[in-house]
Formats: sequence, structure tokens, C-alpha cells
Amino acid sequence: MKAIVQNRYGPPETLTLADVDTPVPAADEALVRVEAAALNAYDWHAMRGDPRVARLAMGRSRPRARIRGRDFAGRVEAVGARVRQVRPGDAVFGDLGDANGAFAEYVCVPETLVATAPANLAPQQAAALPLAGITALMGLTSAGRVEPGHRVLINGASGGVGTLAVQLATVLGASVTAVCSTRNLDLVRSLGAEHVVDYTRDDFARDTRRYDVVFDLVGNRSLAALRRVLSPTGTLVLSGGGVYRGGSLIGPVGLIARGRLLAPFVRQRIVVLAAVPGRQHLDALRAHVETGRLTPVIDRTYPLHEVPRAMRYLETEHARAKVVITV
Repeated sequence: MKAIVQNRYGPPETLTLADVDTPVPAADEALVRVEAAALNAYDWHAMRGDPRVARLAMGRSRPRARIRGRDFAGRVEAVGARVRQVRPGDAVFGDLGDANGAFAEYVCVPETLVATAPANLAPQQAAALPLAGITALMGLTSAGRVEPGHRVLINGASGGVGTLAVQLATVLGASVTAVCSTRNLDLVRSLGAEHVVDYTRDDFARDTRRYDVVFDLVGNRSLAALRRVLSPTGTLVLSGGGVYRGGSLIGPVGLIARGRLLAPFVRQRIVVLAAVPGRQHLDALRAHVETGRLTPVIDRTYPLHEVPRAMRYLETEHARAKVVITV
């Protein structure tokens, strides 16, 4: 089968299309013929091995996962003996987690990480949901504890997670303030944001408005600035990262580490979000999509052999929403 492989950390040019063996599913796995996959900021970090401290988990000298990509949508080709939730022919979507492997014609995925795809979405749209959707869902619910009437600020509202978070926060009954650039103001308004902040002109940290929840998806502001706009008992959810100027030792991990250290000593809640892939969250996302409450937004699509070009676009052109790969 064809797959995008990487043998050393580096720029998009280190990603190459190669022939590799088609995987064989284990007893608890499904073999999926991939129809679409999606890029995430995670994929950029894994490609670059950045921040360098992350290489302790990803592989010190080279990527441990040779085939790139986490999010996928496609059809089940075969299942292992213990698989019960999906069957051959089912349209599915999922997030492979740190195992990676979605930028390929076929992928083996544990049954716990795959779910039936939303019936009203094309594969390209379904592939845009898993990691970004789970991050948005967990950030607003289990981490942010958003309730009706809450005031929620989303920093990075026009990105893959942000565009879904704006919609989900609105579904939860919150009043949403979206922080993004000038060209994305109309987009986030159309997704449900009541207020918008153009960061090229205004600084949300200097505003007098206070929020019950601040969901930071960028990691470009200090902990003090983020806490300044919180109510005295508000919640700061840190899930920053994005695509920034690479080559750093710790990158946004520094902000997250400071947040963890400070959390026990302040009245405000500071929560470091760790999105956990799984069928339960995928099922929740599907329910929101099929009832019309959630729609993934796609910026551009690229064929499999153009993954390096897509990754270059992601890291240099400030992509909005999701960039998707067709297979």
C-alpha cells in the first residue's frame, strides 16, 4: 500500500510517499481502508520533533511512529476475532493517538478507538472531527465544566479545535467570545460567537470583560494575561500548542508546566487538558453532528501524495479550521 513515511525529524520534505506492507489486524483491531485523513497541529509537532522535550515520548533520535497521521475516516475491510462494535463495510472514523498511521491507504485501529461515522458527513468531513472534536468536547465539558449562561472566551477560535469549540460552547448554552485574526471574524460569527476579538487590533487581556471559562488553544499568552480575564472563580483550560516558530526546547510546554505548578495555590481553576481518544467521545461527536448542532469546517484538501505540501501550508499560511487529505 501507499503511505506517507518519515525516517528523521525535520521539515515537510522529510515526509515521503512510499510502498509499505498492508497491515494485518490483531484480534482486537479493525482494518480500515482510509478514504480521508486530517492534519492537526500535533502532526506538525511530531514531524518536527518539536518541542525537543517531546522526543522523550516520540523517539529521541527519530520518530518512533514511521507512518504519520492520527485522524482518519474510511470503511472497515476486515476485523479481528474479538471485535464486536464494527463490521466489514461499516463507514467509520477515529483517532489513532500516538500510534499514528492515518496517512496511508489502510490502517489497523483498536476497536476502542474507532466508531461509526456520522451518516450525514462525507469522509473528508468525518476525518476532520476526531482529535479536534475530542479536544473541544473535553475542554468545554470535563475540563471547563461549561454551563448555560457561562461566558466563555476561546483563544484560537478559527483553528481546527476552535471552530468546533465555538459551536459546542454555543450548544452548551454559553455566551462565546472568539479571538482570531481579521480574516476569520465572519467565520467565527457564523459558527455562533456572540463577541469577537481581532487580535491584530485589540488585546483581549486588556478588556474589562471577565469570563467563567477561558479556553486557550494557542499558548501564545502569559499565564498572568490569561488569568486576568477570568472571574475570581473561573476556569482556565490550557490546551495550547498550535503551530509556532519551532526549534525550541520546551515551547508551549513551559506555559502548561507553570499552570500545573500554580494551580494548587490559586482560587481560579487551572486545568491542563489531555485529550483522550476513544469511542465514547466519537459517539458524542456523531450525535451532535447528526442532529445539526456541529459541522466541521474545512479549509483545504490535498491528495495523499501532497501531504508535504499540506503540512507546509499548515505551518506557514496560518490555516483556518481543518486541512484534510483525500486517499
